[in-house]
Amino acid sequence: MTAPIRVLLADDDRLVRAALETILRPFDDITLVAQAGDGRQAIDLTLLHRPDVVLLDIRMPMMDGLAALREIRRGSPSVQVVMLTTFGEDDYVGQALTGGAAGFLLKDSAADELPHAIRAAAAGNAYLSPKVTRQVLNRLPAPAPAAPSEDLARVRALSDREREVLVLLAQGLSNAEISTRLFVTEGTVKTHLYRVFTKIGCDNRVQAAMLAQRAGLLG
Repeated sequence: MTAPIRVLLADDDRLVRAALETILRPFDDITLVAQAGDGRQAIDLTLLHRPDVVLLDIRMPMMDGLAALREIRRGSPSVQVVMLTTFGEDDYVGQALTGGAAGFLLKDSAADELPHAIRAAAAGNAYLSPKVTRQVLNRLPAPAPAAPSEDLARVRALSDREREVLVLLAQGLSNAEISTRLFVTEGTVKTHLYRVFTKIGCDNRVQAAMLAQRAGLLG
């Protein structure tokens, strides 16, 4: 059997840590190895326990999550970091992704997003909450009148159904919402998204959505 994904949780709010621990407890493939209450402690415990994934709050005392992210990635490059925050501002997303985060979740995201994000990060993939994607897109400037030929070529490589899924993703819909809209299972949506990301060369929902916008798929 595959060993469980080892997770370290860092958040200064004890109630938040308890709630997240409760969400993760039923999953046999995920184990919580340690908890930290500030950024400095998160770095120290990461070096001590060597988790596979760190869930790291943005706003913490002693050292904030963004600074802790940089230190963790510098000292433990094999450890993946998923950022947690109550703030969905795009500047936090940009800083987190630039700093090497493998994912970004709002704390009020659906409970099933947390294990999905952890599994994606542990597998070396990026995961962005649909809510985060939607907020980033709302702040993007209008696309240029003519899309670069490279963007158009990448989009043309998609099948009609894959292009439809990409448009819905770019509109900020979650996998469950796309599933309902297209009358297919969430598993089918995930398969389409995997193929879309592979064909267009994007690592996460925001990159894919921005490409769709540049290519003129959003009208």
